[in-house]
Amino acid sequence: MAISSDVIRGYNDTMILYLLLDQPSYGYEISRQIKTLSHEKYIIKETTLYSAFTRMEKNGYITSFQDQNTATGKRRTYYRITGKGRAYYQEKCEEWLLTQEVVEQFIRKGETENGSY
Repeated sequence: MAISSDVIRGYNDTMILYLLLDQPSYGYEISRQIKTLSHEKYIIKETTLYSAFTRMEKNGYITSFQDQNTATGKRRTYYRITGKGRAYYQEKCEEWLLTQEVVEQFIRKGETENGSY
């Protein structure tokens, strides 16, 4: 079962910022890491990823810079989290915990008396 993009949309920024906490990275690598860390249950669309980069850069959560890829000779755009981005990431983590707490109240675990929901 894959995760619907509608369900996870509000947390794309959180996932991207998480991957930038320790070092800068570029689009393809971030996409690959999301796919890997989610055990292929979520694959972020390229348009979604680059829209998030644009939005987060505009909001001051990340900055971008060009770097020469020595293997291919092509220039890559890398993204780096800012101090404001770290604060936003922390807010989104706290929001997630609250969201999870609320939604859990509406999730049935196991079967009801008659064996169905």
